[in-house]
Amino acid sequence: MFTVDPADFVRTMAHVPTPVTVVTTMDPSGRRWGFTASSFSSLSLDPMLVLVCPAKSASCHDAFVSADRFLVNVLASDQADIAAVFARSGADKFADSPMEPCESGLPGLPDATARLACRLHDVLDGGDHSILIGRVEAVSVGGAEPLVYYNRLFTRPGSSPALASSA
Repeated sequence: MFTVDPADFVRTMAHVPTPVTVVTTMDPSGRRWGFTASSFSSLSLDPMLVLVCPAKSASCHDAFVSADRFLVNVLASDQADIAAVFARSGADKFADSPMEPCESGLPGLPDATARLACRLHDVLDGGDHSILIGRVEAVSVGGAEPLVYYNRLFTRPGSSPALASSA
């Protein structure tokens, strides 16, 4: 049996470029929740499903696994500062943010590259993360160049990582 050192796994996965998203929801009391995710992907066309993976240790985890709906904001290349804010834990992530009610009334970024409003379809175990599967109910395409996470840096497609900003 092969054994992979976790540090080698992390270093290897850092070389796989991923889109940067901020995923938001609201709990029944109206409290807004959000986190930055690079673990986001389309899953199925029929039915239209996407997946996003919050860490089980995240303070927002319980809000998302029990939510009826969530909104995936695919960030534009000039929104790295927003990604950094929503990657932190503890502070009010929505203070001074450009979030406003969007699809399904969920907090969203009007200038995002794209938004996908989802109804929670299923929650699966993913080790130290949960896998949220969302059934896509509405989409919006802004068309801005996307923000990408590559080699532990926020960057944009086709740019040199040396020019990128640190996460």
